[in-house]
Amino acid sequence: MGRWIRRACLALYAAVVAAPLYFLLVSTLKEPSAFFTKPLSWPKPMTLANIRGLFESQPMWAYLLNSVTVTLGTVLLTLLLGSLIAYASVRWGGRAGKWIAGLFTLGLIVPSQVNMLPLYSLVRSLGWSDRLWGLVLVSAALLLPITVFMLSSFMQGLHRELLEAGSIDGCGEWRLYASIAMPLSKPAVASVTAFLFVMSWNDLLMPMLLLGSRDNLTLPLALMQFRGEYVTNYTMLLAGVALASLPMVVLFVFLQRFFVAGMTAGAVKG
Repeated sequence: MGRWIRRACLALYAAVVAAPLYFLLVSTLKEPSAFFTKPLSWPKPMTLANIRGLFESQPMWAYLLNSVTVTLGTVLLTLLLGSLIAYASVRWGGRAGKWIAGLFTLGLIVPSQVNMLPLYSLVRSLGWSDRLWGLVLVSAALLLPITVFMLSSFMQGLHRELLEAGSIDGCGEWRLYASIAMPLSKPAVASVTAFLFVMSWNDLLMPMLLLGSRDNLTLPLALMQFRGEYVTNYTMLLAGVALASLPMVVLFVFLQRFFVAGMTAGAVKG
């Protein structure tokens, strides 16, 4: 009886997850008139006019390139700094390591929305406003606390004997970091990478705050142009949402084996 209840709960959960995806798919392939008359029906006939119109009405390739640039820059910079700080806190240990980890953990307490006005004033005074690299620096700074917290929590479980053996063999700290700590932390790095990618790729607040020119719009910010004060092009907007979701799907498909490896390592760790 308990097994059937679990299966029913899983089936219900799958339906809840699949329903929005189905609505997104059929709306992307449906004519605007059919979207309002039969919103949940399968598109007959199916059309790619919404996707074509998405690229014909806006320079979506340029916006897509902006999002890729900002996301990759943010993820790489945040991972580099976060892994170095997490490694340093674990290697030092004791009071110094706890102070480092605690200092960055404090960054999780204050929401980024609270810092909007002083952050905007600081970026403007530094001349970073309406610059993609300025957005990368600000986004990396905002995501650094959670990155340090996640990586340091994982690295604390690494066997210190391996690092000490490397030190005895003559490895410096950079070699220990690059050749031992980071390869052993691949599952955690993969999880953090996926998290950072989603947070940066879907970010709307910081681009809206820091980017002003039309040429520098990121994809989420560009999709806002399909929403008007009185009229909203829902089919084209949903086509843009489907386009923006594809990179995340591909990312999770490629990083899935690292997630499984992370769960397995956690299960057998003694």
